[in-house]
Amino acid sequence: MADSAGRADDFIAAGLASLGIEADEVELAVMTAAHGLFWPEILDLLALDIGEVEPEPGTDFSRAPAS
Repeated sequence: MADSAGRADDFIAAGLASLGIEADEVELAVMTAAHGLFWPEILDLLALDIGEVEPEPGTDFSRAPAS
């Protein structure tokens, strides 16, 4: 996890610099904490193989799913 945090610090700093955004230590710490909290679950979602899942017929994204 420490290695992931180090890579996140580099990525966050580089991304902000490319956009011309300055962030202080507190803002960077919050972004690093959010990355540590959400990134493992994001990787799990990316690893899912949903190629065999059939799409829901008649999907209407303007309405809530039927229960």
